[in-house]
Amino acid sequence: MSDTRTIALDADGVLLDYAKAYANAWAKYSGTVPVEHDPYAYWPMQRWGVPQLTGRALEDFRAHFDEVFWSSIPAVGGALKACELLANNGYELVCITALDARHALARKQNLLSLGFPITRVITTSLHAPLESPKAAALRELKPLAFVDDFGPYFAGVGPNIHKALVVRDPNGSPNTGEVLTLADSHHADLHEFACWWLERNSVSLL
Repeated sequence: MSDTRTIALDADGVLLDYAKAYANAWAKYSGTVPVEHDPYAYWPMQRWGVPQLTGRALEDFRAHFDEVFWSSIPAVGGALKACELLANNGYELVCITALDARHALARKQNLLSLGFPITRVITTSLHAPLESPKAAALRELKPLAFVDDFGPYFAGVGPNIHKALVVRDPNGSPNTGEVLTLADSHHADLHEFACWWLERNSVSLL
């Protein structure tokens, strides 16, 4: 196991509520606030029941995913408290996010503005042919643990890094079947992971 005190955290779905931000982007694009269609849907499109766009319409919608969008996503409930628990017990928290590098500063500003004790933000591509696009960054960082809500992103992450899966929103989730075996532990949210991790390592939560 790594001798560092680093824990790597995904952003969307673990630290930040991307689904809520998606609804705000849709409202700006369409002029209509979407009504929640399925609160247990994993993917925002299904959660808000909005149509799949193509062509020029898709380009117009994507234009709303700008610096303002990436710097103003709200926090997931309990995530800030979880990070404070970990940081107060001596862990360095690093965000590893599959996001275009040009939005890295906006992402870091977003996290810091919400009070997250995140020391670094590392961006990766969204896809890699043979393993998780985050695997190379994790090999270099060598954290004790890596927390993500997208199970396929554990592929290729070595055994010396504890892989913790946040199992959220089951409808349409990719976290099923063999994907679940890629993770070393499963948790309802980041706060549950933090409490479990600290107890596992005999750290007081007080």
